[in-house]
Amino acid sequence: FRYVEAFFCCNTSSLCFSPNSLFGMGNPLLDISAVVDKDFLDKYTLKPNDQILAEDKHKALFEELVKKFKVEYHAGGATQNSIKIAQWMIQEPHNVGTFFGCIGKDKFGGILKQKSEEAHIDARYYEQDEEPTGTCAACITGDNRSLVANLAAANCYKKDKHLDLEENWKLVEKAKVYYIAGFFLTVSLESILKVAKNASENNKLFCLNLSAPFICQFFKDNLMQVMPYVDVLFGNETEAVEFAEAQDFETKDIKEIAKKAQALPKDNTKRQRIVVFTQGKDDTVMAMSDKIETFPVLKIDPKDIVDTNGAGDAFVGGFLSELVQEKPLDQCVKAAHYAANVIIRRAGCTFPEKPDFNCPSA
Repeated sequence: FRYVEAFFCCNTSSLCFSPNSLFGMGNPLLDISAVVDKDFLDKYTLKPNDQILAEDKHKALFEELVKKFKVEYHAGGATQNSIKIAQWMIQEPHNVGTFFGCIGKDKFGGILKQKSEEAHIDARYYEQDEEPTGTCAACITGDNRSLVANLAAANCYKKDKHLDLEENWKLVEKAKVYYIAGFFLTVSLESILKVAKNASENNKLFCLNLSAPFICQFFKDNLMQVMPYVDVLFGNETEAVEFAEAQDFETKDIKEIAKKAQALPKDNTKRQRIVVFTQGKDDTVMAMSDKIETFPVLKIDPKDIVDTNGAGDAFVGGFLSELVQEKPLDQCVKAAHYAANVIIRRAGCTFPEKPDFNCPSA
């Protein structure tokens, strides 16, 4: 695993991490969760256990949820979750993670800013008043959670209005590890490309997540414009198979797909791409250097699993928390498995005050 030294190509005697070392950009959502009744689900035609995008008939749901039930708020959205988990794993210093995304100038936007501050991430939102802050309602009945996401303002991020501003771009330049979930490919390809190219030109680490099968299928062109700049590619087994199909890899074998994804053209030839595919309770597969490694996940009793929705975001957050500290790649995977194991025992992407993860120094 000393391959990590060549992978970083940096002076490992320098301070491993400082504020704004880790940069994320994506779709910020305010997670609003509450225990509701069947009448509420029926009113908005929601299934007890489902994930949907909000339609017009759901627009009033969010305000009614807040008025009728006792709600909990959390800073959410895939990339922001991963940055939040990385910061939780690191603990000190605060604000290791920077996050960019678009919100509305409204009550929910104010709460989101407060919640990101409480999570100790340096969230610099682009605020606009055309669309409300993106929200994700978690309507809980018994052991079931019905998720309704309204992306709203998250879809409105503008490169020229935010990323290009001098004070914001300075924060991008401060980072040494960058992470963006594939969902953002549907919002601002030009912003992703600017960050990715900058990382490549400065021999820094750019990480991307496939995020969902529909990204691999319907946003293939956007994805492949970014792929030459990707140093670390994340995905789960379903996304990997969909990606392979879209790329005509002619295999459904996860190890083979990882190898082929690793071999795709790469702009920065100073380091080889790393590909990390999770497989639920089965071994995590990692293509690195010229070999494929597998890593068993931490065992868990099925009855202890509360909610698997945040598992992928938590895995990436754990991985990034070690990557930004220049730890060996096997250590990154261990931290990823630990973080995912903690999160699936709880409702939503939430965590205890402090992690109980002991990592030997690299």
